[in-house]
Amino acid sequence: MVQAEEKFPVAADALSRFEHVVDDVAVAAELGTLLGRAPLFSEFTRDDVGKLAEYMGVYRVQTGESIIVEGEIGDYMLLVIRGEVEILKRGLTHEQQHMTTVGAGTTIGEMSMIDGEPRFATCRTTQATTFAVLTRDYMTKIIAEVPPLGSKLLVKLVTMLSARLRQTSTKLIRYMEGGVG
Repeated sequence: MVQAEEKFPVAADALSRFEHVVDDVAVAAELGTLLGRAPLFSEFTRDDVGKLAEYMGVYRVQTGESIIVEGEIGDYMLLVIRGEVEILKRGLTHEQQHMTTVGAGTTIGEMSMIDGEPRFATCRTTQATTFAVLTRDYMTKIIAEVPPLGSKLLVKLVTMLSARLRQTSTKLIRYMEGGVG
């Protein structure tokens, strides 16, 4: 097994505070089952999922852990395998405001993985949570080493981010028109 620090060199500092899951066989089976059902990976074949799992590390944290912190630089995205994560955003008064809660099958942190900009929100676990990590470096390796998989993953990421932007824009228009979001 490659150590987390070796497998994820850029993200090693951020990931070192989490428990790295080292049971490769159990994790690969669980991740493979979930990746096939997760919205981002819903159109992937079993072979695609197996290949992608080779590029991801799996971590476990307890309740109340901030797994992504607003304003920090991040170069990885997370796929929630088990557990629940609340998404918090600082308001005008700099207090954390609850945006939503997500569970198994949800990806978080994609924007910063793609654009290298600071994290948009804080993601904190509300129960013990297990998640898979895909770093920007490993995304680049997928594109170079398995181009069909890399292309499929990029198209899904762009499609998902576009859908989120459309939903947010619709809510903003409703808000601006005086309606309820």
